[in-house]
Amino acid sequence: MVSYNRHRRPAHSPTEPITIKLKLRLSQIIDVHEIDQIMTCSVWLKQVWIDPRLSWNPKNYGGVNVLYIPYESIWVPDLVLYNNADSNYNITISTKATLHYSGQVTWEPPAIFKSMCQIDVRWFPFDEQTCYLKFGSWTFSEDLLNLELLEVQTKTVEEISSTGEKENVTIAEDGIDLSDYYPSVEWDIMSRIAKRRAKNYPSCCPNSGAYVDIMYFLNLRRKPLFYTVNLVFPCVGISFLTILVFYLPSDSGEKVTLCISILVALTVFFLLLTEIIPATSIALPLIGKYLLFTMVMVTLSVVVTVIALNLHFRTPTTHKMPQWVKTVFLKWLPTILFMRRPLDDNEESFRRMGKKNLKNKKVPLNYHEHRVSRDIGTMYANAQQKNEIQKLYYSPPVVKAFENVCFIAELLKKKDRDDKVDEDWKYVAMVLDRLFLILFSFACFTGTTWILLQAPTLYDNREAIDLQYRPANMSID
Repeated sequence: MVSYNRHRRPAHSPTEPITIKLKLRLSQIIDVHEIDQIMTCSVWLKQVWIDPRLSWNPKNYGGVNVLYIPYESIWVPDLVLYNNADSNYNITISTKATLHYSGQVTWEPPAIFKSMCQIDVRWFPFDEQTCYLKFGSWTFSEDLLNLELLEVQTKTVEEISSTGEKENVTIAEDGIDLSDYYPSVEWDIMSRIAKRRAKNYPSCCPNSGAYVDIMYFLNLRRKPLFYTVNLVFPCVGISFLTILVFYLPSDSGEKVTLCISILVALTVFFLLLTEIIPATSIALPLIGKYLLFTMVMVTLSVVVTVIALNLHFRTPTTHKMPQWVKTVFLKWLPTILFMRRPLDDNEESFRRMGKKNLKNKKVPLNYHEHRVSRDIGTMYANAQQKNEIQKLYYSPPVVKAFENVCFIAELLKKKDRDDKVDEDWKYVAMVLDRLFLILFSFACFTGTTWILLQAPTLYDNREAIDLQYRPANMSID
């Protein structure tokens, strides 16, 4: 190797192309950072090519067939990661290459690559992501350096490029070697396709021809257990807590407090969500849709609760109940909602006793302190026509006492009417709570089912292709 020049291409002529065969062996998916949209993975990039200047006859060298030499001493292809998200575009780890006597050079250096990966948050946390590693020569075009896939079955198909042109693409379904793959705790590998294509870059290299690149695609499906337990289930629980707002009695004074507490909890989940997913306006994540739906429901519950409390604490001195309110909330809706207003047992007993006493012409003055006004008022109304006659038979103190009793009876009657109106307003608020309890229960169940069950991965029965490698890798020898 005295006259060997590591800066010259290993070709017989300046125009002869060199074929580099590539094979990517995935060791581990270290991280898929959704915020920065970067995939970090540990790989071994196997590269095989022929360097005729490094061939020898084993008979002349004691039967030596293979040599291991530092890669800095020989020519190596200038392959770089096109979609690199770090400062290191090429492999910098010092490893030795395997040199065969025929001139075949095999170099399989390990590397940790950080590649750009566009994250689609539409179905988060039940999402699938497609990330890729794009390798190619930075200097040589296809006329001088050709790339091919190594040790895989390939097929050639015709695809339409982004510019609308047809191009032939070589595809390998099992393009990534997973024999030494260490399973990820967050992602399942659903496919591992490799594509070889030749692409022109007229903007930078108009006269150099097409440049060959090989793209290794990883279709990743997220394991949803962590986010389901720590994010989805709490959100669903908070959503259904909204229903309990309408079951809480208005007299407790805690209805609005419960609503505000739920709003604060949802705000915390929104803050957690912004720290997990990238700040994109392209698509709203699935869990974001559900949180937004829950936020709308809680906001509506606050509005309805305020209205119900306003109705609950109304009095005859401030509001008069319209007839349509009586018809709708005291007659129609209770029947539809299977609500039955309990009867006043004392009033029913008094009515029966009153009829009996009127027949016997007796006034039960000591029957009920709040119901005596009804019989006395009736007697007083019947006696108004004979008021002058009564005054002739009763002395002034008796008349004065009788008038005072009648006045007290009228006050008690007015109080009874006011109490009845108060109870009507409270019952209207109760009917309103029952109505929205049913509506919100239906809305929460329907919304939860409709939003969360939209994710396509919930109906994907495909088995992850990396499952077959787990027993060997996870066992301890």
